[in-house]
Amino acid sequence: MPDFVRQALEEHGLMDAYAARPNYQRNDYLLWINKAKLDATKAKRLKQMLDELEGGGVYMKMSWKTESESPSKE
Repeated sequence: MPDFVRQALEEHGLMDAYAARPNYQRNDYLLWINKAKLDATKAKRLKQMLDELEGGGVYMKMSWKTESESPSKE
């Protein structure tokens, strides 16, 4: 994880929310942020990730629920 992402997560108190996400989401966020060529784009993507983690229920601008929030499959 890049230092600037770790710092932002810690400053916003969102490290636990980030850690609670599935591996694929954590990896997608990091790759997506780091893939940006411009620092402004990286900052914009980082802000989106932070907003989604803070608000919950959203992943890459799509509705998302944890398994505990999903209806039972019984």
